[in-house]
Amino acid sequence: MSLRWILASVLLTCGVAGCGDEATDQPGSPPPPLATTTEESRPAGAPDLAAAEEVVRGIDVPWGLDFLPDGAALVAERDTGQVLRIVPGRPAEQVYEVPGVVAGGEGGLLGLAISPRYTEDRYVYAYFTAASDNRIVRFRLGEPPEVVFDGIAKAGNHNGGRIAFGPDGMLYVGTGDAGRRADSQDPDSPNGKILRLTPDGGAAPGNPRADSPVYSLGHRNVQGLAWDSRGRLFAAEFGQNAFDELNLIEPGRNYGWPAVEGTGGSGRGFTDPLVTWSTDEASPSGIAIAANTVYVTALRGERLWTVPLTDSGTGTPADHFRDGYGRLRTVVVAPDGALWLTTSNTDGRGDIRTGDDRILRFPSR
Repeated sequence: MSLRWILASVLLTCGVAGCGDEATDQPGSPPPPLATTTEESRPAGAPDLAAAEEVVRGIDVPWGLDFLPDGAALVAERDTGQVLRIVPGRPAEQVYEVPGVVAGGEGGLLGLAISPRYTEDRYVYAYFTAASDNRIVRFRLGEPPEVVFDGIAKAGNHNGGRIAFGPDGMLYVGTGDAGRRADSQDPDSPNGKILRLTPDGGAAPGNPRADSPVYSLGHRNVQGLAWDSRGRLFAAEFGQNAFDELNLIEPGRNYGWPAVEGTGGSGRGFTDPLVTWSTDEASPSGIAIAANTVYVTALRGERLWTVPLTDSGTGTPADHFRDGYGRLRTVVVAPDGALWLTTSNTDGRGDIRTGDDRILRFPSR
């Protein structure tokens, strides 16, 4: 496939998009004006949600996103199986296509994670739906992939898919129950779990059960993983009909699905979530943490949630961009502290706006 020439670096300030955090680029409206540069970002600051910049547009269902050591982003397109290199102000460049991706429903090329030793090993990790299962591969750009973990049951939905390297250098994996609800409580199944793997795909040392990749269980569909400054792991999880969840993940804990959705499980040996939302308000996918705040993308809810972290737990959640950009899939903190946010309106469930799907950048002040 040839290089994709995509408009870059569009600044959506309050004067352009309207007051406050709300965007007004609705279906059929003209595209926002172009900007030729991105604003400087302060790594230790907080993302300025009133200073959105459009990095790229015309992406086909962006899903996974992570950053190379040089600051460029790699972005996974769910349905094409392609990996794009994104640098603000330059055309998006296809740099890889993962072989064997079988896209359908919520499956396809999902999470991406850059090896923490990328300068030495050059590995990129990807979670994707294949013909028979969901699996994780690693590859060097320009070389064939190597399977590091497979056998995660697939389905039209509940495929999980988020992968991320933790502060300990281990690979964490959010999986779904693939519609097989009982698997979430089966300690020998990888489905409905958060897995903790070595970079080679084995069970990480120090896991709750020796020689098992399972780090926590009782999950329905985990698509958000992030760590705070204290090294604590948080995860976002899709509920069924009532409650979506933000959980603090601790090794060996059971988060209740399918016996419990939302709170009410603590007296039954399960761990309750920190925050719940109705599924209409959220349907959370990616999460990121900056300045002691959890940023949670909402698909069905079509907004970005912010959840303050406090000494005693969490503060009051607030929502931003309600109905402004449509479905939001992935949020990541860049090396310069800026917050990158992807829309997901071309995934078959959204109302496509001019320029979709796009990636937005919010500089940190």
